[in-house]
Amino acid sequence: MTVLRLEHIGIVVDDLAAATAFFVALGLEVEGEASVEGPSVDRINGLDGVRADVVILRTPGGNGKVDDIQASLAAVRAHGAELVGELENYADSYWLCYVRGPAGIIVELAEKIG
Repeated sequence: MTVLRLEHIGIVVDDLAAATAFFVALGLEVEGEASVEGPSVDRINGLDGVRADVVILRTPGGNGKVDDIQASLAAVRAHGAELVGELENYADSYWLCYVRGPAGIIVELAEKIG
């Protein structure tokens, strides 16, 4: 069995506005917002009485990499993010780094070199 498509990734946070601002600063776009609840949501989460607010974000054009890693770092730092380690030239192929954002979310940024 092979994964053919990644539909979405759910990230649970205490501060949805801060997390949204962090991902928007990375260049993601808000596609929609909603509240979800009901028996199906309860079963998916394994809890009773779940009510959750969600924000759906997408990458522009479906592209998954960063076009200017320095600008991206500056944008997320303005929202309180910090480097986990260092910005590194990886085998002259990519600039790579990990950034910690709201609620301890850690994401990797990658800019193709050349």
